[in-house]
Amino acid sequence: MGELVVGVDVGTGSARAGVLSREGALLGRGEQPIDLHQPQTNHSEHDSEQIWSAVGTAVRAALAAAGARAGDVAGISFDATCSLVVRDRAGRQLSVSTSGEARWDTIVWLDHRALAEAEECTATGHRVLDYIGGVMSPEMETPKLMWLRRNLPQCWAAAGQFFDLADFLSWKACGSTDRSQCTVTCKWTYLGHESPAWQQDFFETVGLPDMLERGGLPAAASPIGEDLGPLTAEAAADLGLTTACRVGAGLIDAHAGALGVLGAYAADRSAIDRHLALIAGTSSCVVALSAEARPTQGVWGPYYGAVLPDCWLNEGGQSATGALLDHIIRWHGAGGTPDGAMHRRIAERVTELRQKEGLELAGRLHVLPDFHGNRSPLADPQAVGVISGLTLDASFDSLCRLYWRSAVGIALGVRHILEALNARGYGIDTLHVTGGHLKNPLLMELYADAAGCTVIEPAAEDAVLLGSAMVAATAAGFYPSLAEAAGGMQRGGRQRQPKPAARARFDRDYAVFLKMHAQRRELDLLGPGSEV
Repeated sequence: MGELVVGVDVGTGSARAGVLSREGALLGRGEQPIDLHQPQTNHSEHDSEQIWSAVGTAVRAALAAAGARAGDVAGISFDATCSLVVRDRAGRQLSVSTSGEARWDTIVWLDHRALAEAEECTATGHRVLDYIGGVMSPEMETPKLMWLRRNLPQCWAAAGQFFDLADFLSWKACGSTDRSQCTVTCKWTYLGHESPAWQQDFFETVGLPDMLERGGLPAAASPIGEDLGPLTAEAAADLGLTTACRVGAGLIDAHAGALGVLGAYAADRSAIDRHLALIAGTSSCVVALSAEARPTQGVWGPYYGAVLPDCWLNEGGQSATGALLDHIIRWHGAGGTPDGAMHRRIAERVTELRQKEGLELAGRLHVLPDFHGNRSPLADPQAVGVISGLTLDASFDSLCRLYWRSAVGIALGVRHILEALNARGYGIDTLHVTGGHLKNPLLMELYADAAGCTVIEPAAEDAVLLGSAMVAATAAGFYPSLAEAAGGMQRGGRQRQPKPAARARFDRDYAVFLKMHAQRRELDLLGPGSEV
């Protein structure tokens, strides 16, 4: 039997794979880009076959980097964005695109084509809303399926399988049509703490009475880490592995990151609610765990068993964070291509400017970062970004100042979510950060200072891959349970404490941040049809 596992993480722009030991050490890593098709505003699509091919390339590269053989790997698991894959009754691709091309069979998580349908779901007042923060998001699967039925009826009529992307990858790997309790609970209104868990009356109310049957959705979901079976011969060949490799029921990418950084606290449910996972890249997701349900308006959940068994989860987030900083660089006259070199150049110049001006740098410049809506805690996908304090300065330094203050706005958005959670019984004082933002020194500093929390930077090179590997190790039988795998494979981290001297400045910024939210609401009320 092999002594290694493979974790696969599919994000918005690439598929990543890691080969890890049973102790959680990352031995080799591979990555392969994937396409993002955006035929019109608010429409974003993937090709699921290209994703599967990219996964195979990434796994093979990770094996080579680790110097591992196919037979060394005993388990594999997949995490992915909460994107919707549609297949016909024979398992073939079905187009979800207005372009009609069959290859575009996946609606990406960030796609906002179903804004109106999401509002209809919210207007039902159905009790499933009590477990998604009271408001349906267009990023969830039900409104996307409503849109498909209405706008692409030929797709709906031919459909035979609806998958969250992580479940699709498990299906490709071993042929199992099981669905993970993580994916269906968090994105499909499955109530994992009830029986029956699917609320058929809700689907009938929103015009999807045949969704479960047409989508091939099982009556009960599979716990995360459950052994779904061995790799098929075809999948083993695609991935460069063997049919002795077991496949574990996977999870959403952000939740894999949460497992990777919060798994160390799995054995102490009484203290786990002091810790918040912040999975931050193109967008940001925050995940909080507790021993009891804590409904929080504007924050998704509480979800039962969506990361750890017998544990409730609340999930918030920001739809554009890394993407916002990229946008600022493209948008500004002194900007350009938002690559790593440009971000580093800006961060270095901000550091130089702050040596002269300190925390008062661009102190009259304020940014509401809701350029792609407010996921939490306002749950308003129609929200827009706001910048106050612009001048005619078009220099590179003015770009650096705007970038810095945009980063401040992102960090204050995390504080906004954190305060909403703490008002519902959490005692969060520690942020565990993973993802691309670890490479941004300005954001890492601000997550401590502007949010007023201890920040843990994980020792694990890639906490998302680690979380997925914990699932694979459970399926492979290395550990008797997911909680024990999480405890046995956790890697610790380095602490960053907030600077007391920064508190007053960021308290003022936060007061302005809240005032700007209120003023934006007032301006919206003065829109078309309002009385002045």
